[in-house]
Amino acid sequence: MHGADAGTKRLFEIKPGDLVFSNVFAWEGAIAVASPDDNGRYGSHRFITCVVDPSRACAEYLKFYLTASEDGRAQVLQASPGGAGRNRTLGVEKLGRIAVPLPPLDVQHALIARIMQLTEKTRQVEAHLDAVERDAERLIRSYIFHPQGAQPTKHRMSELVSQRQPDVAVDGTAQYRFAGVYSFGRGVFPSAVKMGSEFAYERLSTVRTGDFIYPKLMAWEGALGVVPAECDGMVVSPEFPVFTVNTEAVLPEVLDIYFRTPDVWPALAEISGGTNARRRRLQPSTFLSYEMPVPSMAKQLELRAIYQHTQALKAKHAAIRQANSALLPATLERVFGTSIKE
Repeated sequence: MHGADAGTKRLFEIKPGDLVFSNVFAWEGAIAVASPDDNGRYGSHRFITCVVDPSRACAEYLKFYLTASEDGRAQVLQASPGGAGRNRTLGVEKLGRIAVPLPPLDVQHALIARIMQLTEKTRQVEAHLDAVERDAERLIRSYIFHPQGAQPTKHRMSELVSQRQPDVAVDGTAQYRFAGVYSFGRGVFPSAVKMGSEFAYERLSTVRTGDFIYPKLMAWEGALGVVPAECDGMVVSPEFPVFTVNTEAVLPEVLDIYFRTPDVWPALAEISGGTNARRRRLQPSTFLSYEMPVPSMAKQLELRAIYQHTQALKAKHAAIRQANSALLPATLERVFGTSIKE
C-alpha cells in the first residue's frame, strides 16, 4: 500500500517480538507475536502494537496466557466493551489494566519451549496423515487416469446414469432435511433443516444412498458427488439434478472418485454455460453428453475395495486428528492453569 492510500491514518511499525492485538477481535483470541517475517510491516490504528519488556516477560508467554488461560481470556473480554458481540473493542487503557501473573523468566521460557515442541509434534502428525491420504488418493485415481493393462473405455454419462425428476410436493407446514454438495471435491453432506414455508420451491427431489448429484451452479468448481448413507432420504432443490446410477455399467464409488478429482473440473467448466464465471451452470442435458473413462468391472471392483479401505483409514485418521487437535489446547489450559497458581 502506498502512503497516499493510507491518507491521514496513523500507522504503527511492527518489529519481531512485538505483541499485536486486533482491537476488534482480541476478545476472540486475535492476539499474536510478530515473527521475523513481519519485520518492517505496518499495522493500522485497529492493531494495538506493544513492545514487551524482555527482562520481565516473554512475548509468547503473554500471548498464550491471554488466549489460552480462562483468566486471561476473561480479562481480555472484560477489557473489550461493546453492545453486540462483533462490536467489542479493546482499548489501550483497559489493556494496560490487565494483570498477568508472571513466573520467573526462565520458567516462562521453559514453558514456551515445551509448547513449541508440542506444537511441532502435532503439526508433524497432521502432515503424516495428510501424506498417507494423498498417497491413497493417488493410488485409487491411477486405476482410472493411469491404468496398467487395458485402457478404460469412454462412455457417455447417459449410459451410466439416468436423471430422476422431483418427487416431493412441498407442504408449507412440513419440515425438510436438505443435503448439500461441497465445492472442490469435498462431497455430499447433510445440510440445513427447513420448513416448507421458508423457501419458494414447489417441488423437491429425494436422494438415496448411491445417487449422484450436483448443484448446477457450482458443478464446475468440483461440487459433485455420490450420496452417502448419512444423507439417505434427504431432499435437494430442483437446482440439484439427481441421477440414478446404472451399477451394471459403473459403480457409484468410481463416479465419486472421478468427479471429485481436480483434473476433471476444468473440462466441466468448459461445458458449463454462462458469461459470468461465478454464474456458470452445468445443465443435465450437457452433463449426460459428457464422456468419462470407465475401467472394466473387474478393475472397478478392485477399485471399490481399495476405496472402501481408504474410507475406513480416513475415519481412523479423523479420530486421530480430533485427539491431536485437542492436545495442544488441553495442554495450554493445564500448563497455564498450573503456572498461574505457582
